[in-house]
Amino acid sequence: MTKGKLEHVNILVSDIDRSAALFEKLCGWHQRWRGPALNGGETIHCGEEETYLAIYTNHKKQERFHKGRPLNHIGIVVDDLDAAESVVFDAGLIPFNHGDYEPGRRFYFFDWDGIEFEVVSYE
Repeated sequence: MTKGKLEHVNILVSDIDRSAALFEKLCGWHQRWRGPALNGGETIHCGEEETYLAIYTNHKKQERFHKGRPLNHIGIVVDDLDAAESVVFDAGLIPFNHGDYEPGRRFYFFDWDGIEFEVVSYE
């Protein structure tokens, strides 16, 4: 059997600069790459050396999916949940569904495009 790991998740957003700035501040990530993408769009790869979010936009063709189709939420691990929640709140987004149960504390938020994120800390 082969061994695998998740390398990236590709999300469609309305403003890649705004979304990349959020994840840079929330997670301490950096822009690994930025350039032209499929169908005249543009993508920023924002993350770490081996994993990243591919943040894609195409103002000519903005496809939308209903919540949960095909994606439910994206989970992100942080080392300071309270600081992460402040970043989300300062961005004008609303943290909700706070939980403190094994294996860690967590909250959720929707970004500006309706994508749900779970932010969790195992500290």
